[in-house]
Amino acid sequence: MTLVPVIETERLRLRGFRAEDLDAFAAFFASERSRFVGGPRDRRESWRGMTAIMGQWALLGYGLWAVEERASGALAGAVGIVNHVGWEEPELGYHLYDGFEGRGLALEAAQAARLHAARHFGLDRLISYIDPANARSLALARRLGAVHERDGGLLGKPCQVWRHPAVAEAVPA
Repeated sequence: MTLVPVIETERLRLRGFRAEDLDAFAAFFASERSRFVGGPRDRRESWRGMTAIMGQWALLGYGLWAVEERASGALAGAVGIVNHVGWEEPELGYHLYDGFEGRGLALEAAQAARLHAARHFGLDRLISYIDPANARSLALARRLGAVHERDGGLLGKPCQVWRHPAVAEAVPA
């Protein structure tokens, strides 16, 4: 079994994905909301995506965490480090599921993941690849102290590359 470190914040638990997370994961990826993170996709492709996340932990020692709301136990999204073959460098990635936006949960999760990545994986000053049309992700990157570094492309689509500050320089919002 791949061991994914558990991180607890005031309102969240970042943990490894479990088989029982598939319904929430697949519901998100079946929706148009997933268009900025490789969706929409069907349930079978969602399963493949979830197992690939766990495979990255096994192969690289880091990856995406499932974001669980501690109070309800509900799966709220995903956050962590994405590093696919052919990418320039590891990315701090994040997305929340329907009903969990607007409460600062993405900020809380991303700050915790970024801090853990710097302290435990030696990954600091991460980037985030962001679709220029993804206003929520752009706003979160700014709140995290990231700055637009350059325009680029990812998976055949235009994107912006945002550079996060070193963890020692990061100021909580």
